Amino acid sequence: MEAMVKKYQHKFEKIRGQMEQWDNLQSRLLMQFRNASSIIERLQVIQDPENYGSLKYMEGVTDAVLGKQMESLQTILLSLHTTLEEFHGIVVSLKKILRDGKQLVKGGSMQPTMKQMQLRVGVKPCLADCLDGLRLLYEMHHSEYLLKSSVVSALPKLALEPSASDIDALQQLLVDQPNIPKEEAQFIFDIIFAENIC
Repeated sequence: MEAMVKKYQHKFEKIRGQMEQWDNLQSRLLMQFRNASSIIERLQVIQDPENYGSLKYMEGVTDAVLGKQMESLQTILLSLHTTLEEFHGIVVSLKKILRDGKQLVKGGSMQPTMKQMQLRVGVKPCLADCLDGLRLLYEMHHSEYLLKSSVVSALPKLALEPSASDIDALQQLLVDQPNIPKEEAQFIFDIIFAENIC
């Protein structure tokens, strides 16, 4: 059992690396979202010729400025989707780690009983803790990925009918990452690596 726990701890080390990558992507996603939001909030102002002062008499100025802003918005939206694909890659990786973790228990020559799954050796985690931790971390990140996808897909619709309060609410959802409670994720790692803490 102790050797199996070591294998699970190795899987959690991989997950820790994936979570660091997730945090880097999170920073990038927030920056991209803020940039897109800024353009969306400017669109109404840009479309009003009265905001151009004496330039409003120049033919095509409004259309040229609006066109450039829409072009920039399109570029940012494409970048957002690329970032989402990278988030999805992490979720797929976490799912594979979970699947491999389940296979580790099922695929051995001797499958552990329920009692053995709950057996602890000192402060080391039991096998059930390892599997539950893998499952919870995957579910958290999968749910958060789905939320991020929904928020990003709502952004182009807001370009048509801008609402500062809606944009702010969506941005706050991205910032908060409600599906990944940091304390809960840290608690899982504290259980898995308890011997390193002691």
